[in-house]
Amino acid sequence: MSRRYITTAIPYVNSKPHLGFAMELVQTDVMARHWRHRGHEVRFLSGTDDNSLKNAVAAEAEGVPTAELVDRNAAAFYGLRDPLQISFDDFIRTSSDPRHKVGVDRLWRATDEAGDLYRKDFQGLYCIGCEQFYNESELVDGLCPEHLTAPQLVSEENWFFKLSRYEDQLRELIESGTLRIEPESRRNEVLGFIKTGLQDFSISRSTERARGWGIEVPGDPGQVIYVWWDALGNYITALDYGTDGENYRHWWTESDERTHVIGKGIVRFHAVYWPAMLLSAGQTLPTTIFVHDYLTVEGRKLGKSLGNAIDPVAIVDDYGADALRWWLVRDVPRVGDADYTTDRLIGRYHEDLANGLGNLVNRTVSMIHRYRQGTVPALPDPLPELPLTKVITAAPGAVDAAMERFDFREATAAVWKIVDEANRYVVEVEPWNLAKAEKNGDASAGDQLSDALALLIHASRVVAEELIPFLPDAAGRVAVQLGSGDNQLDKPQPLFPRIEVQANSATTPTTEAH
Repeated sequence: MSRRYITTAIPYVNSKPHLGFAMELVQTDVMARHWRHRGHEVRFLSGTDDNSLKNAVAAEAEGVPTAELVDRNAAAFYGLRDPLQISFDDFIRTSSDPRHKVGVDRLWRATDEAGDLYRKDFQGLYCIGCEQFYNESELVDGLCPEHLTAPQLVSEENWFFKLSRYEDQLRELIESGTLRIEPESRRNEVLGFIKTGLQDFSISRSTERARGWGIEVPGDPGQVIYVWWDALGNYITALDYGTDGENYRHWWTESDERTHVIGKGIVRFHAVYWPAMLLSAGQTLPTTIFVHDYLTVEGRKLGKSLGNAIDPVAIVDDYGADALRWWLVRDVPRVGDADYTTDRLIGRYHEDLANGLGNLVNRTVSMIHRYRQGTVPALPDPLPELPLTKVITAAPGAVDAAMERFDFREATAAVWKIVDEANRYVVEVEPWNLAKAEKNGDASAGDQLSDALALLIHASRVVAEELIPFLPDAAGRVAVQLGSGDNQLDKPQPLFPRIEVQANSATTPTTEAH
């Protein structure tokens, strides 16, 4: 089995987390749980980007010290762990974790020793929301394409990184698949950006403009390291890169897979800047960058600045973690934005979980109690050649293949073929009629009934097993209901109670401007 390291991006903490980051956290968690479930050695990292200018600006607007605002909001991001059923192994905070600063310092000095850093006067258009400089050609009617705000004109002397030096090498790495970018449309986007010619980029800002917040440039107290340089390093500083720790060797340089899960708005930083930084420092590159699209409300990206942020914890409070996790993996496409509504969340929960799986398990367990006194009959060997047995056999491989492509919809669809086929099988074999025939002395009908019930339990148990990465708590409840390998079942209990839209809920999308 392989060794795999997987990370989310680290979000800014200028405000509390919203549903968009919850999607990334859940999808990364599903990957980590899937790999662990298949026997791989896995480390899953998340964290918070504490050192951005927008955090300092938000604290200034609120009239509190930056550290106070950052600590409060970072705690809210960490607090997603339990309500969303997240299994990260590590959580790094860039402002307070002692591993981070020493690692960033080492990365800076390594690139400096490679001759890739220099100072120069600079003027550019800067979006605080993106923490990014834009060329005029990248703006939409003079506005940032992400936040629809006018960027600031910034003039100062900063440190720069020689990104242009790595243009050919990056193109070769991506074209060859050595650095895998998924989906292909994002790979092509990155290659297109590289082919326009890479420009050196600013990697520091004046301490004054940074409001005195951030990591000081080594040997230059008047400059603070630009947030993207600082933040990108978290993927290795969390592994004790700064002290050349054992975790760095084990999980980075010697792992089989090093995977970043990120949103489409930060592709350039992760697929171009980050690997160039590592090349400069003489370090191992990530193997895979998976780029997801956005969650939207009425076609607009979720975000506090746009006035339509939705609290994922409030969704869990109102509708449960099963409903939220399932919608995020079952309805969100691999390519393309997904528009969130509470009706869609509840509709998917009822269709798949309550009416689909819940109904299958309840009717199967009920029939085993009614016709076999709660004892599960022996599974026929070999399994009969049926559409149901075919989808049962095919499901694990289909899930594996879909997950390697980060296609959560296809993976869940492979599992749900079992649910749908099992419910069809019940209708086709009519166990109640077989039971009547058995009662009237037809022994062969009794054998058919036992085989059918055993096959239905087997199908349900395979579903529960394959559901573990997607719905860990629900999968456990289903397994308990099915006996978890025990052949004596308890009476069925409701697995997925029906839910209703909560009046005046904080989870109702709003587009009111803030």
